[in-house]
Amino acid sequence: MTMAERTKCLILGGGPAGFTAAIYASRANLSPILYEGIQPGGQLTTTTIVENFPGFPGGVDANTLMDNMRNQAASFGADIRQGTATAVDFGKRPLEVTIDADHVIEADTVIIATGAEARYLGLPSETKYRGGGVSACATCDGFFYRGRTVAVVGGGDTACEEALYLSSLAKKVYMIVRRDVLRASKAMAAKVMGRENIEILWNCNTQEVLGDGFSVTGARLLRKDGTVFDIEIDGFFLAIGHSPASGLFAPWLDTDAAGYIVTEGKTSRTSVEGVFAAGDVQDPHYRQAVTAAASGCRAARDAEQYLLERN
Repeated sequence: MTMAERTKCLILGGGPAGFTAAIYASRANLSPILYEGIQPGGQLTTTTIVENFPGFPGGVDANTLMDNMRNQAASFGADIRQGTATAVDFGKRPLEVTIDADHVIEADTVIIATGAEARYLGLPSETKYRGGGVSACATCDGFFYRGRTVAVVGGGDTACEEALYLSSLAKKVYMIVRRDVLRASKAMAAKVMGRENIEILWNCNTQEVLGDGFSVTGARLLRKDGTVFDIEIDGFFLAIGHSPASGLFAPWLDTDAAGYIVTEGKTSRTSVEGVFAAGDVQDPHYRQAVTAAASGCRAARDAEQYLLERN
C-alpha cells in the first residue's frame, strides 16, 4: 500500500479563492499543496474579458488573470498539481483526502475552494455561444450590453436582481419566465414590473439561442399554448441558480438547503475543526472573482491561525 503524503495545508480548487489562499499560505510558510480540480482556473475561464477586477483599468483576459494568479502562487512555493479530490475522511486526524481515487493526502488543514457552477438549460446552441453573448453573470458581463437588448431566463429573486441590474445598462430587457407568476418576493417582483424597459414573457421556455456563428442575435421561445416565436437580442443571461461543488464534503460539513458550505460568521471556519471553505462553494450571494479572492485570503489566514494555536 502506498504511504500517504503529509502536508500542513491542502487546498482544493484552482480558481481565484484557491490561488489566493495558496499565495497567502505559501507566504506563511505552510508549504501548501493545491489541486486544481476539474476546471483549472475556475468558472472565470468560461468568460472572456474581465473588466471589474481591481488593478486592470482596461480589463484583463480571464485566462490571463488566472494564469497570473497561478504563477504568483507558484512563485511563492505553492505546489500546484492537476487532480481532483474523490474521497475525504474528516473524522480522522490528520484530515484525509484521496486524489483521483489512488493518492492519499494527510493534511493538518484543508481549504475547500471548489466553487459553484451556474445552471444552464442544456441547449447545444447555449454552449456554442457561451462567451459570445451567453452568460450566467450580469454583474460580470452586463457592461458589454450598454444600450443593447438582452434577455434574462428565470423568475426568482436572482433573475429579478439580474434584470434590474441590466435594465440600468441595456436599452431593453426581456425576462423569459416559464410560469405565469414570478417566484421572487413581492417587493422584488413589483420593482421588475415597474421598470419600463423590462418586458416579461410569461409561460415561455427557450428552444434555441440564435446567432450568426460568432455571437448571439436572438432566441427562439416556445409559449405554453404551443406558439413559437423569436426575439432579437444581443445577450442571453441565465439566472436559474448555481450548484455548489460541495457534494463530496456534505456528509462531513454543515451545508445550507442549496448545498453551500456553512462558515462561521465572517470567518472561513466550517463545522469541522481544521477545515475551511472559501469562494463560491460557500457564497450563495456575491459570486465574484474579487470576493472569492478575498475569502481565499481569509481561509489561509484562518488556517495559519489554527495551526499556530494548535502548536
